[in-house]
Amino acid sequence: MEYWLQLVTTGLSIGSIYAVIALGFVIIYKATKIFNFAHPELVLFGGYLAIVLVHYLPFPLAILATILIAGLLGFVIERLFMRPLFGQPLLSVIIVTLALGYIIRGFLIGLWGVDTKTFPPYLPTGTVDAAGVAIPLAGLFALLTALALLSLLLAFFHYTRIGIAMRAVANDQLSASSLGVSLRRIFAYSWAIASIVGAIGGIVLGNWLGVNIALAGSGLKVVAAILLGGLDSIPGAILGGFLLGLVENVIGGWVDAHLLYGFKDIVAFVLILLVLLVKPYGLFGTEHIERL
Repeated sequence: MEYWLQLVTTGLSIGSIYAVIALGFVIIYKATKIFNFAHPELVLFGGYLAIVLVHYLPFPLAILATILIAGLLGFVIERLFMRPLFGQPLLSVIIVTLALGYIIRGFLIGLWGVDTKTFPPYLPTGTVDAAGVAIPLAGLFALLTALALLSLLLAFFHYTRIGIAMRAVANDQLSASSLGVSLRRIFAYSWAIASIVGAIGGIVLGNWLGVNIALAGSGLKVVAAILLGGLDSIPGAILGGFLLGLVENVIGGWVDAHLLYGFKDIVAFVLILLVLLVKPYGLFGTEHIERL
């Protein structure tokens, strides 16, 4: 029983980070109908940048500076690369996000190499025992941080003018525009917020597991969580992130240990195939039905 509780606890902790990263994908998709394939690299960017800044600034200031720079990067990407493609074929936009992802990744590797970078020990390390289960303090910190950020974002979308405008654009761009909402401004806000969310995910995950190029692979795994919850559903992204963490660590961890080594690394992509075959719109995604 303790073995399974350990897997569940670790799965929930990592799943909370997946939920945060998944929100970045969904925020952009809901507002712009663009699936941002460069988002995993924004996660990697946040982790790398925070590790560099903590050597020159106090830890809280380094995290704040990382968040601000990530938001600025989101604005720059939207203004320089996405806005000129407004109204262009969707395939062209998707290819641009793929290209941006590879450019960002290459830039980061060129600056900081491929070796794993770790944060200085500002945060508690080790484990805490709860009912015989050794809970890593880094995982507990990740879970609490993710829950706080998710609560903050939900409050933002429901109680601020920008958040409400973003929800209106997500529901119907034409109607929102006719009511005076600037689509271009909302698109810019969406990219900035998604970039910030991705950077925070990179910081939290990097603090736990270290930062290297594989962190971008973790961001790509989150596609499974998004498809499971629904591409245009924020609650679905949150639930999908937690479910992905549980499936990866409980089922994938057991299969990895007893039947097929390496299965844990591919379980997210197996989940993608199953979801697309059984329920293509996810648990909470909007089904688009075309009648001829």
